[in-house]
Amino acid sequence: MQLYRGILIRKYRKSMRYFCTYFDSGYLVKGLALYRSLVRFASPFRLWVLCFDDLTYKTLQDLKLDEVVLISLKDFETGDEELLQAKANRSRIEYYFTCTPSLPLYVLKNYPKIDLITYVDADLFFFSDPSPIYEELGNNSILIIGHRFPSNLKHLEATGIYNVGFLSFRNDDIALQCLHWWRERCIEWCYDRLEDGRYADQKYLDDWPNRFSGVVVLQHKGANLAPWNVANYSLELDKGKVLIDSEPIVFFHFHALRKTRWLFWNPTLSNYEVRTDSLLKTFIYSPYIQELYQINRGISRLFKSSNIQMHWNRASRPGMLNSNSIFCIVTRKSKNLFALTKKVLKGELWVVVRGRVL
Repeated sequence: MQLYRGILIRKYRKSMRYFCTYFDSGYLVKGLALYRSLVRFASPFRLWVLCFDDLTYKTLQDLKLDEVVLISLKDFETGDEELLQAKANRSRIEYYFTCTPSLPLYVLKNYPKIDLITYVDADLFFFSDPSPIYEELGNNSILIIGHRFPSNLKHLEATGIYNVGFLSFRNDDIALQCLHWWRERCIEWCYDRLEDGRYADQKYLDDWPNRFSGVVVLQHKGANLAPWNVANYSLELDKGKVLIDSEPIVFFHFHALRKTRWLFWNPTLSNYEVRTDSLLKTFIYSPYIQELYQINRGISRLFKSSNIQMHWNRASRPGMLNSNSIFCIVTRKSKNLFALTKKVLKGELWVVVRGRVL
């Protein structure tokens, strides 16, 4: 498809890399941004995508992306009675969390020649070659990444010391034992709340370095940079490349980034007491948001009849006034604009025009 041609691909690669992820149509544009960043920096690769709705499956099927292997929800669930029983008593997002360990297991079961599978969240975006990550893993079995909360956010470790955004599992006995154990725990309990030392699919990772052998906790500072840990580091620009404490950025985790309304975007950085600087905005967030806009425009041209709802579409909100009079409408819009302007001045919201952050 024209949308994905012209992407620069590095010529030299050591070996094929294997990734898996999942998303529904709400995250489709972000999932495609992840894919495009892998094309640039991780080729050759294969990406297995578990499609949580038919619209996602059909759209990706029509795009015919050579590096992508699609998994329909029906195929994924067929014959898995434990998973279906868990699905019956969980919310949609809780069911997605429940499926996390089952996805790499599904890929390894159906493609047994894969030597190493890496689960990635759909809102990751690569800025450079991930080779340093795999060099740290070496011949070990499992790779995990800490949240790396700064001291003022240490209380957030209650939801997990480690982040589920990027996890690697070798196709060996140790990693398979870990995946099966994790799946069993998620089948038993996987809810979007803190309860008895558990939280979703994530808190179960806390004791992996002690529970399983061959676990590597990634140390590279440029991997899994995120709103919750960026305050830990010094960011600088070197020949157009972003360095994190002198290490190149590998990928950023754009957690909770969303468009709110009109031209306003919320990076959610203020939730983690992060003061936005121009480098972070210009060289990390802006390229990603521009990518999202390009993908959305391309999809809109290719699928004019599609009813895809992008994740950044403005959220529904309760009306402040019930009356539809001109006075009430103007008053409401004025109050909304004033509130938004205050947030822009504080750096809590950004103005984005045609994909460019102002």
